[in-house]
Amino acid sequence: MNRPTPEEFNPYYTNYIAAVADDVLTELRDQASSFPEFILQIPEGKGDYAYGPNKWTIKELLGHVIDTERVMAFRALHFGRKDVQELPGFDENDYVKNSAYEQRSLKSLAEEFVLLRKANLFLFESFAENELNQIGIANGNRVSVKALLFIMAGHVIHHQRILKERYL
Repeated sequence: MNRPTPEEFNPYYTNYIAAVADDVLTELRDQASSFPEFILQIPEGKGDYAYGPNKWTIKELLGHVIDTERVMAFRALHFGRKDVQELPGFDENDYVKNSAYEQRSLKSLAEEFVLLRKANLFLFESFAENELNQIGIANGNRVSVKALLFIMAGHVIHHQRILKERYL
């Protein structure tokens, strides 16, 4: 599949998409194991660490990655199936605030990511070219199914980098 063009996504996501190699499906598959392996190297006692006031803990950041995966995968399904209804945005801070990620273990979050990503891969790999090129409106912005796949992969890369630079 070709990379998404700038007309297929909000400029906010440019850095996420740019961080992903051309073969996004391979990247998504690789992340199904490499990201959880990375998480499992973090000492469990560090899961409640936040690098500053009003910043998410490691567990909350991982929960955010999982929540975003779910939202973006739903958007991909919705648009891939040619549903023309606009989808709302989501407030990532409210999602984290209204979760119980702080009560979870890093291991359980890693396991959830694996299962979620593997389930999503069945969907992503089933998309035909015309489904990947479908465009819908989410949070008031145009986005293609193909761009959503790149955004998901880039989102994981982004947050793994933040974990390394600011938390560990």
